[in-house]
Amino acid sequence: MMGDNIGETAPHSSISQQVIAEKGITGLWRRYRKLPRSVFAIGFVSLLNDASSEIIYPLLPIFLSSVLGASASAIGVIEGAAESVSSLLKLFAGYISDRLGKRKALVVFGYSLANFARPFLAFANNWYQVLGIRLTDRIGKGVRTAPRDAMIADAVAVEQRGLAFGFHRAMDHSGAVIGPLIGYVLVLLIAANRNAPTAHDFTRIFLWASVPALAAVLVAIFFLKESASINRAGSTAYRPTLSWRGFDGNFKRFLIVVALFTLSNSSDAFLLLRARTAGVSVMAIPLLWAAHHASKVLSSLWGGDLSDRLGRRRLIVSGWILYAAVYAGFAFVSNQISVWVLFLIYGIYFGLAEGAEKALVADLVRPEQRGTAFGLYNLAFSITVLPASILMGAVWDWKGPTTAFLLSAVLGGTAAVLMLILVRTPVAERDIVG
Repeated sequence: MMGDNIGETAPHSSISQQVIAEKGITGLWRRYRKLPRSVFAIGFVSLLNDASSEIIYPLLPIFLSSVLGASASAIGVIEGAAESVSSLLKLFAGYISDRLGKRKALVVFGYSLANFARPFLAFANNWYQVLGIRLTDRIGKGVRTAPRDAMIADAVAVEQRGLAFGFHRAMDHSGAVIGPLIGYVLVLLIAANRNAPTAHDFTRIFLWASVPALAAVLVAIFFLKESASINRAGSTAYRPTLSWRGFDGNFKRFLIVVALFTLSNSSDAFLLLRARTAGVSVMAIPLLWAAHHASKVLSSLWGGDLSDRLGRRRLIVSGWILYAAVYAGFAFVSNQISVWVLFLIYGIYFGLAEGAEKALVADLVRPEQRGTAFGLYNLAFSITVLPASILMGAVWDWKGPTTAFLLSAVLGGTAAVLMLILVRTPVAERDIVG
């Protein structure tokens, strides 16, 4: 399936020539219109699901601490356990989708499980119940993520992969913009004339958040379609295994480099903390966060498309270098205007790298391996998230924020150089039809 060409190579097909010829906003719009309906459906499901999740997520720590009396340690246990379970399940779910030769059932089950559990937050009486609900929610995410990414790759031609993944990330980030704004409005309407929402107010807000969640499940059930390509792949002699031994050295090097880069990518909570130390008010933080996600949306719409036209590795390396530069900027930031500028530029990094990374995963493996490959990618991305945050916090306490951010910048820049040196970008066989 794959060639051994080193470096960025242009796809040799009439579709790719047309992609290169179509420039500007008009050309981009035309390319988006050619994406399969299933890609639009997956994107819309992600938007609705994230809108529901992001109504709840910013309010959850307040609910836990002020209403349920949970300690900071308990909140850390809840979120840490939830994300760890999700990370492990992504690998298993991707592998199972390869073995079954089907993706949709796992995707629908994952969204259904998460969105069935989420409304029960409205009736939680202690943090242990919240832990169980969050674990169920994240189990749903772990089940759906790798098969969903594989569904996107299955549905489009190789020349459209970056565009498709960029679109999906843009829709996902759009939900992250809409959700907090809806949550803000709900707080104003439901908890009007009160200093803080009461337990009854949280119940109403969490129940309202279940509306877009239910819509996401319905769209997933009725509008997602299984690609014929995975069924053809499932009929071959290849039998997927829950191991990375079936993947070549190039893909393994890619995973290792991704894990190294993620070690530089600590929790964004440190960026928000840095914004506060630079003078950004608490009231302005939600607006800053929404603007950051809006930057992600716009850059994702362009970034994935650029990876189809300019090459995946070039976009990933550019994004990682931009990330390193932004973190270096946060090391020395000293005023509010600089913070806003850095957060907006930070959003561009996501647009350049996220869609291109996922498209490259699909480029580097056989179609019948994609579920497992996306599971391994998500695992590589996830296993160093916790160490990254621990490292950032430890260096911050030891030497201060300047040293901590500079260390992250150096790690990110090193990963970008290694990506350029160690990872080849072969020409993937154009075996997928839209």
